[in-house]
Amino acid sequence: MGILIALLILVGIIVIPCVKIVPQSKAYVIERLGSYYKTWKNGLQFKIPFIDRISNIVTLKEIVKDFDPQPVITKDNVTMQIDTVVYFQITDPKLYTYGVEYPINAIENLTATTLRNIIGELELDETLTSRDVINTKMRSILDEATDPWGIKVTRVEVKNILPPKDIQEAMEKQMRAERERREKILQAEGEKKSSILIAEGEKESAILRAEADKEARIKRAEGEAEALLKMKQAEADGIKMLKDAKADDAVLRLKSYETLGKLSSGDATKIIIPAELSSIASFGTVLSETIKKDK
Repeated sequence: MGILIALLILVGIIVIPCVKIVPQSKAYVIERLGSYYKTWKNGLQFKIPFIDRISNIVTLKEIVKDFDPQPVITKDNVTMQIDTVVYFQITDPKLYTYGVEYPINAIENLTATTLRNIIGELELDETLTSRDVINTKMRSILDEATDPWGIKVTRVEVKNILPPKDIQEAMEKQMRAERERREKILQAEGEKKSSILIAEGEKESAILRAEADKEARIKRAEGEAEALLKMKQAEADGIKMLKDAKADDAVLRLKSYETLGKLSSGDATKIIIPAELSSIASFGTVLSETIKKDK
């Protein structure tokens, strides 16, 4: 009985470790007698004792590695420090296990050499303004190089670019001068726009004043013309009334005398008398002399 219990315990000690539950985000690389046998996916798995062994446990999640800054030299011989962040994912656990020794170190060294090659073709200003170009080139090169290792590089980001201190100071001075230049340009443009607006306002004001003066003169002229027209109309109406009333020559002569009296009472120094009025005046003179003789 004791031997049976001991046997069961021994079997349990041997069998139980051979039963594995593989989680969703893991993959187990299994070797049988020293050679690759299979890759366990998620679920319940069992290996043969003393024959099968777990060679490697691989995570299937995306991995993020922030590598230390690397010294690189630009095309115009400026040495700077650049650090990168690489995002990758293991797509083939077998190739990842057997493709290269120390895959993470291999990716780090490959990233450093690729970065030096790319930056060596760019000048300082291009390096500082071409992050997207650098990221795209590095991702393409790293993805192609790591494909035999079962690794898929999804993204590469240049984290920091640190030029030498003297170049940083020169860049700050240049940026300060550029900001001052832009400020002066904006100020000059503002003054120019202000002057233009003032001139346009004065122009519009002068135009409006001219139009108002023109309208006033037109109104005055129309008023005078209307008044003159009414006066002429009144005179015409008066003459018509006299004609309609069949006024005789005596009445017309009397009206002429009245008009002559009004003219003589004015400030005029010369009076032009029509022929009809002069004949009437001479007739009046002869008549008065005749009356005097009779007396």
